[in-house]
Amino acid sequence: MNKHEELENWKSLQYRIREEGIEYCFKHYSDFSEIEDEQFHQLRNSMLEIMDLVDMYVIGKIDELETQILEEDE
Repeated sequence: MNKHEELENWKSLQYRIREEGIEYCFKHYSDFSEIEDEQFHQLRNSMLEIMDLVDMYVIGKIDELETQILEEDE
């Protein structure tokens, strides 16, 4: 891949993040295999793992509070 192609790939990525949002961009749009940068993919994978952990935490807190409210109402 030449420098011009590489630059276009990075610009395309930046556009997708800004237009689609970072979650949709990385979770649903693409795995960006055309980007040949190991650190980028490590960071992307770490971010996806953290996003899933946060989502699971929020779901857990909602479940916990709903259970507490139901028990108090009984």
